[in-house]
Amino acid sequence: MVQGKVNRVDWRALWASGDLARFCFISLGILLHATNETMVATIMPAMVGDLSGVQLVGWSLAIYELGAIVAGAAAGRMVSYVALRSNVMVAALFYSTGALICAAAPSMQAFLAGRLIEGLGGGALVSLAFVSVERLFPRTIWPQLFGLMSAIWGVAAFSGPMLGALMAELLSWRWAFGVFVIGGVAMALACLIVLNTPEARRRQSAGTELPPFPAVPLACLAISVILIASAGVNVALLRSSLLLGLGLAGLALFFRIDALKPQSRLFPANLFSWRTPVGSGMTMIASFSVATCSFAVYGPLILTNLHGISMLTTGYIIAAESIAWSILSILVANAPAERERSIIACGAVMIAAGVAGFAYTVPHGSIPLILFCALLQGGGFGIAWPFVTRIIVASAPADEQTIASSAVPTMQRIGYAVGAASAGIVANASGFSEGINRAAAANAGVWLFLAFVPLGLLGAVAAFRLSSEPGRPQRAQEA
Repeated sequence: MVQGKVNRVDWRALWASGDLARFCFISLGILLHATNETMVATIMPAMVGDLSGVQLVGWSLAIYELGAIVAGAAAGRMVSYVALRSNVMVAALFYSTGALICAAAPSMQAFLAGRLIEGLGGGALVSLAFVSVERLFPRTIWPQLFGLMSAIWGVAAFSGPMLGALMAELLSWRWAFGVFVIGGVAMALACLIVLNTPEARRRQSAGTELPPFPAVPLACLAISVILIASAGVNVALLRSSLLLGLGLAGLALFFRIDALKPQSRLFPANLFSWRTPVGSGMTMIASFSVATCSFAVYGPLILTNLHGISMLTTGYIIAAESIAWSILSILVANAPAERERSIIACGAVMIAAGVAGFAYTVPHGSIPLILFCALLQGGGFGIAWPFVTRIIVASAPADEQTIASSAVPTMQRIGYAVGAASAGIVANASGFSEGINRAAAANAGVWLFLAFVPLGLLGAVAAFRLSSEPGRPQRAQEA
């Protein structure tokens, strides 16, 4: 399957052996999860018009990400007790069940229940896709396969908004979820054929000792996000302040508990310490992940109700942000090591400028300017993220590098969950809790972005701190 000294993949031989078909199949789980994740924003105007419950819009992403975090942490351990094929089947059925509940939901509360189940199934499918590469394919071609998985994320980020907008415009927002019901069921049934190999049918050795599952910190995380999201429902100063304070305290407790459990830890030590590149990098990731949720969750809803912009147009704008992320990430991938500092700093400035720019462009409704801010935000992530991730992993102690590599996407998901919940507070305090109207949309269009500018600035400062760290390993050492 692999030829030459540089481990080039012989794709023809990989196809003939059936391994390429298996790889495409397990990657379908990533495609389903990521497409669904990015689709919901573009159908939100039609969905809220049907179900009402606009005060719960922020929950749609928060609850989905929570399910994905918990299932992702669990799925990697489950393959030691249950065969890989069985795990994939159950995850796909969970996913399709959640999509079915969303498609048939009579209320926003029922829709959110479906989103939670979808998140559990989708998060497990993503985790199992990475486990499958390790279990089913030769180590020599792992880098190429993981690279293809990254490309699939880019395709999904583009296709999700397009699928949602087209379905909502041509049929119904419910059919957008119907597509995922069919996809999940088809994947579960196909497991019987495609994953019919000895490696996929057996569990790991019974003698393998597993680290304990981080149930306590994850439960603390879930309660914290729910408290923050609850603060945005029926906003009242005392009640909302109390719930927000408890939620933030719960997040601090989550990170503290995680640090005290080294055997099941999700994050490296000294997580937010700016004295280390790991701490600066993780602060940057957390800050920007929270700060950039507003447009993805509420942008289409505001643009549709305030300016009459079609869902298809908003879908194109969100897709353009994803395309900018993917393209610029590819363009800077081979940048010289001495330029990494300036690239990280430039990306951070772009992200912060995009967040601040939305506060002006969204209320004014200028599509070219809104698109420009989306490109700034997506492009900033695209050029900064690969190098930030590399520095975090390379700077972590040798015994924590595996934890550090998985901590980056986990922190990003936590940031999205917290950001979506926090955006719900701002939106409802701006008038959405009383229903959708032009005045509320105009008010929310300003504050949903201005409120997160401080976090954008914090992320930029952390990025500058990271890019100025002395003694950072060079590329050869990081590899």
